[in-house]
Amino acid sequence: ALRFLFKVLSSCSKVGHPHPGRPYKGGYFLAFLPDNKEGQKTAILLKKAFEQGLTFNVKSCNGEERVTWGLIPHKTSWHGGKARNGYPDAQYLHEVCTVL
Repeated sequence: ALRFLFKVLSSCSKVGHPHPGRPYKGGYFLAFLPDNKEGQKTAILLKKAFEQGLTFNVKSCNGEERVTWGLIPHKTSWHGGKARNGYPDAQYLHEVCTVL
């Protein structure tokens, strides 16, 4: 299994965020991919998306700016199926590669 631990530092929001210039709280985010040829190919694409700032969004929640997952789907659990962002999900790798 491939594990991705994303550490998003707290910072100030930029143009395009809900409240530009306001500080936001970062956090740790964990995602999983199968350790096979398709999973490794997907990992490379996810890394590029992260480096380009496409993985996370800043959203306003109860008066506080926070980092949340963006539009790229991630599997955050090995269990629970598609409904819980987990596996099994036979179409996930195809779907995430289409988005990427």
